[in-house]
Amino acid sequence: MYEIRRRKNDIREKYKALRAAIPHEKKLQMDEKICNTFISLATYRYASVLLMYSPKGDEVNVLPIAERALKDGKQVAFPRCIPETHDMEYHYVTSLDQLKPGTYGLLEPTPDLPRYDRASTAPSACIIPALVYDKNGFRLGYGKGYYDRYLGSYIGSKVGMIYSDYIIDSLPRGRFDLSVDFIATEKGIKVVGGK
Repeated sequence: MYEIRRRKNDIREKYKALRAAIPHEKKLQMDEKICNTFISLATYRYASVLLMYSPKGDEVNVLPIAERALKDGKQVAFPRCIPETHDMEYHYVTSLDQLKPGTYGLLEPTPDLPRYDRASTAPSACIIPALVYDKNGFRLGYGKGYYDRYLGSYIGSKVGMIYSDYIIDSLPRGRFDLSVDFIATEKGIKVVGGK
């Protein structure tokens, strides 16, 4: 267990530094391509609910997807972190103006907004950030475990968003780590299948 944690931390530090060094203009172009790729998919077209994330710092900016989804009449929800349990709850927004600074400095919906029920059978897609993905769709985030806990009982499509250079052969993983269904990059879609 300690060895896995140490290896994850080493990878985490390496890719945080690499991502921070991406030139601003290049990042904007890659973000736009990733968003456009996702919006062109059947997964987007058929999802009536999109579970988004609010990008921090140099994460892939997926907010244009949320804005487009709202215009297209889809329901859009963002996560609110619960630090005491390291769990998340998604709340619906009708405007990105409803996101306010919250836990870890992230923009979050306020708790009074309607909550998304993860047992819902409405067609949905959860867009998931990471520092790194591997070729089997397993992710490395910031190490707090929020997404692993949430996705354990989520039944919709799980979509990774990352720059293509941040997909590596394999990641060390523990028994609670879960994979996504596919990864959207600036070079297109990578279908993965690790469970």
